This record gives sequence, structure tokens and C-alpha cells, in this order.
Amino acid sequence: MADPSSYRPKPGEIPDTPGVYKFRDEHRRVIYVGKAKSLRQRLANYFQDLASLHPRTRTMVTTAASVEWTVVSTEVEALQLEYSWIKEFDPRFNVKYRDDKSYPYLAVTMNEEFPRVQVMRGHKKKGVRYFGPYGHAWAIRDTVDLLLRVFPVRTCSAGVFKNAARTGRPCLLGYIGKCSAPCVERISAEDHRELAEEFCDFMAGRTGTYLRRLEKQMADAAEEMEYERAARLRDDIGALKKAMEKNAVVLADATDADLIAVAEDELEAAVQIFHVRGGRVRGQRGWVTDKVEDVTTDALVEHALQQLYGEESGDAVPKEVLVPALPDPVAPVQEWLTDRRGSNVSLRIPQRGDKKALMETVQRNAQQALALHKTKRASDLTTRSRALEEIADALDLDSAPLRIECYDISHLQGDDVVASMVVFEDGLQRKGEYRRFQIKGFEGQDDVRSMHEVITRRFRRYLAEKEKTGEWVDEDGNGLKDEDGRPRKFAYPPQLVVVDGGKPQVAAAKRALDELGIDDIAVCGLAKRLEEVWLPDDDDPVVLPRSSEGLYLLQRVRDEAHRFAITYQRTRRAKRFRSSPLDDVPGLGETRKQALIKHFGSVKKLRSATIEQIQEVPGIGRKTAETIAAALAAAAPAVPAVNTATGEIMDDEEPDTTGGSSGEPVSAGVPDERRGQER
Repeated sequence: MADPSSYRPKPGEIPDTPGVYKFRDEHRRVIYVGKAKSLRQRLANYFQDLASLHPRTRTMVTTAASVEWTVVSTEVEALQLEYSWIKEFDPRFNVKYRDDKSYPYLAVTMNEEFPRVQVMRGHKKKGVRYFGPYGHAWAIRDTVDLLLRVFPVRTCSAGVFKNAARTGRPCLLGYIGKCSAPCVERISAEDHRELAEEFCDFMAGRTGTYLRRLEKQMADAAEEMEYERAARLRDDIGALKKAMEKNAVVLADATDADLIAVAEDELEAAVQIFHVRGGRVRGQRGWVTDKVEDVTTDALVEHALQQLYGEESGDAVPKEVLVPALPDPVAPVQEWLTDRRGSNVSLRIPQRGDKKALMETVQRNAQQALALHKTKRASDLTTRSRALEEIADALDLDSAPLRIECYDISHLQGDDVVASMVVFEDGLQRKGEYRRFQIKGFEGQDDVRSMHEVITRRFRRYLAEKEKTGEWVDEDGNGLKDEDGRPRKFAYPPQLVVVDGGKPQVAAAKRALDELGIDDIAVCGLAKRLEEVWLPDDDDPVVLPRSSEGLYLLQRVRDEAHRFAITYQRTRRAKRFRSSPLDDVPGLGETRKQALIKHFGSVKKLRSATIEQIQEVPGIGRKTAETIAAALAAAAPAVPAVNTATGEIMDDEEPDTTGGSSGEPVSAGVPDERRGQER
């Protein structure tokens, strides 16, 4: 690993102008390409104290052995040169969108004497009309098969066409009416070209006029009692409408636009693009990338625009490009797109209406693509095995940690403090063994004390279960099961405990295990900000490679623990806000509680009512009224608390009835994100 100061340019050498720079390693290979409005300011950021750099940036500058730059006149030129160099050198530290295929287009070769409809991939050719791209070639063939009965354009290759012309016999499509057979001169070149033009017009969205013409012809044929011709036209109309259904209208104003959405986490990002032409979604494509560098959403959007339009012809750039975040600065990118198209391009974030709604659909597709990618990655046995081995090597464990437990603390400004425990076995979730805890030992916010309490309670239960069963278990693990065959709660120890946090949380977890006399369970922490792995008694963290499957597994475990903790915390908070002192009145059901609130308007007014007034509520007798009055008097708060969610005065707070570490298994809910100061 190189010392960046050994190749740092001297002060004043770097120009304060736009340009593109390259970092090279000791073998002169380009490992990173970047652009800058000011080369001097940008490159200075790479030569700070290594401790202040992002881990991925730190790895890049210590891998590099030299840096060089090229000055350009404008930011647009810098953007173009950056893209060219990324394509040429394929630097390992740049964002790379993994697209395992070239997306197919429906192409009509209008540059030939007899235009041909076909599937095309790769670079676009001059004189060819393109529609798409499509996600799969079969989607194109399905559409073409429906349209050929109405627009029987040639689809055969040059070899088949010449052979049919030589023999005087058309191919099968010519016999069944799905080709006008220009090869045997059933149709002239001019008429066949006109047929191809109509096909292109229909694909471009100009469908209404043509359908109305066919419907009129069908009606005229029926009126003239040409029923076979009318039936054929009816079937043609049905085929066209079915083809149109495959490209449903999503924007009413016949918009030509590309919509780009990004879903990301700390390691990877998924990009989805919807191509809308003539108000219809004509194609969809997507990429997944490793976030090799520390990159923001707007930078991911910029890279996606380069990937999408860098090698396309100008007509592939639509009038409007809708994105979730604008590149910074946006002017050079917009100017570059305008140059590519040859006319003005609107690059913006949709704010309202149909376009914003469609962008939300694209965003959901991106999130689903990222989740599917992670699911495929996590379900691979070889990948999971490699991840566990990497964790064992990094943490210096005797064997791979087949059972991992992760703990996270969640609260909102110190209120409703709870904790979660999630379990992964052999790299996969064991949701039936998830547990959740209420923090009972103290009030307020203290993540370190909370972690100590949770670890203590969990492993105290483990020691109790171990004492019940003894050291002996049979080969099926029956010693760890109840008499009815169910696994005992907390009976299985993990090989590795992961805590969400850094050195203080790790020290608290280790101290709890030491106090219980447990010395055969490894402990580590995963810090959120820099994704560093902390070990007890180590002053420096373990930094796993960002492409490491071991780091990916630890992140999945940590994120699942956070999701589970914050879901429980929000559930408790919502339940507390909905609680009422009437909940503690024995024998008072939901119907009569609602009747009381409806009659008096609020708990406060009910508290000030007399027993006789309470008896006026249907279904409330004197004994019940006395019980209600006594319960409300006992629950009267000294200082009224205000429900911050609704603004209403809260007369009481829900008692602690969940049992803390009772160990009841719970199902995983919908993933949540952190909001405000909630964690």
C-alpha cells in the first residue's frame, strides 16, 4: 500500500481549471477516473489525513501510486472525456453498472429496398427505425406476431429472401398471410415500403386513425354482406388492440420521456429505466452496480445517464429525462444531453401528476430489483459459505460462525427504549427465533447500558436453560427441547454476537458476557457510518474489503436487527398513544368504552362526571359506574401529558405488560427507515 504523500503533486502544480484526472497503481494501470470543475480543489480532497477519508476512498488512494490530469475548456468536455476514459480503461474503483445483456430493440430496416422487421441489439445503424428497448426478445416477437396479420411486412433474412426469389416460392409466412411476399413480387417495392411505414406509424403511437379506418372498412364489408372480409377485419382489429394493450398509455399528452430511478444501500445500487414514447411504456431496462467509491444518489444518476446515452445515437435521447436527483452541477449534464440529441432536453425531477406517479412505479421496480439481487446473492450456498469463512478469518475465530445473533437498540429521543435480537443460521434468517426486549433497568437514553442489559438478560436465560438440560444432548439435540418437542427458548448459544454500534457497545456486550462467566462466544460490532468491524480490547477496527461477502452478510444481519427493533419501538409508541385509563377497568369492553367516550366527549370530562351521570350511558349500571369513577380517580395524572401525535391530553400511560424478554417469537414486519432522531 502506497503513502499518498509520496506521489502528491507539489503546491501550485495542479491547475484551477476544469479537467479529468486519473489515478494509476504501481503497474501503471488506471484504477480511478474522475472529473472536476476545479482540478486543484478536487484533488486536494484526496490528500487529506487518511483517517478523515471514507474507507473506500482511503483504499483507492493507498492503492494508487501516481495521479495525472488533463485540462479541458468546459465542464461538458470534462463529462465527455470522463465517460470515454471509463469505457477505455474500465477502472476498478469507478461505478460500474452490471448489465449482463444488450437490450433488444424492434427494428425496421428502412434503409433497405424491402424493409425488414427484426430484433436488433448493439449499436444503432443509420436509416433503421428502432422501437424499445424491450426486456426480452420474446416480448418483441409476441408483438410482431400480432401485427403481421395486419401489416404483413417482410421478416426473413437476406439469405431466405434471395432463395425464395430464386425458386419462386415464398416462405411459410407468405403462405399463411403473415408476409406480403415481396420476394415473389406479390407486392411492389413501393407498396411494401408503404406497408412498413404504416407499421412504424402504429408502433410510434399513431393508432387511433388507423383503427377507425379499419372499423369503417369492417362496417362497410358487413353492410355489403362480405362477411368473410368483415370477419378478417374484425380479427385484425382485435390483434391490433391486443398489441396495444402490451403498451398501455401511462401519460396522456403523448410524452416522449425516459424515467430513471435508483434504489441503494451502503454497498450496491440498482437503477431502473422506463422508456416512454408516445405516452406509452415502450421498454424497460435495469442495472445493478457495486458502490466501489463513496458515491451519492445524484452521482449515481449522472453515471446512469452516461451509461444510457453515452453510446446511443442522438435520436435515442428523448425530449424529457426524469430523475430522482439532479447531478451537481446539472448544467453540464443537461448541455451534454442537448448536444447528443441536437435539440433541447429537459432534465428534471417530477413534482406532481402522472409523471410523479409513474416515477414512483419506476422506483418500486428499482427497489424490487435490488431486493431480488440480494435475495439471489444470499440464497447461494457457495456464497454463504464463503461469507462465513471470511468472517471467521477476519475475526480470528476457530471455526465459521454458523449461528449469528445481532442486537440493536431503538428509541425516540430516549422514550420507548426497546431492543431486538435477530438470528441467522448458516447465513439465512431464522425469524422464528427473533426476540424483542423492553429496557427496564433504567429510564432515558443510554445505548451502552441498554446493550449491557439486553445481553445480560438474554444469556442469563441461556445459562438457566443450560442448567435445566445439563451438558448432555443426543444427536438430534433433544436435550434442548421441551417435552412436547418444541425448542427451548434461548437454549441455543451463538458462535458470534454482533451488536449495532462501535467500540462502546462492543465493550458493554463483552462485559456482560464476562460477568456471566461466558468466554466461548465471540463478540463484534458493526459501526454504521464507516462499516467498520470492532472487536473487544482492540483499539483499531477491522476493515473488511467492501466487496467482501463477509461484510455483506454482517450488514444484512445488522440491518435486519435495526428493522426489527424500530418496528417494535414504533408499535409500542403507537399503542401507548392509543392507551386509556378505561383499559384497566375490569369487565369494561370495547363497545361500552366507545359509548362512554361518545357520550362525554373525552376522558377528562368523564373523570369529572358523577356516578349518576355515568349511569346515564346505555349499558352502564351503578356498580360499573362506581368502578369506572374509582379507576379514573386513581389514574389521574399530576401533570397532564400531551399526545404529540394527536395533540390530545393523555390521562394515563400504558402499564408494562409485554413481559420484556419473555421470548415470544414474532414475525418480521415491513422494513422501516430511520426518521428524525429515532433509532
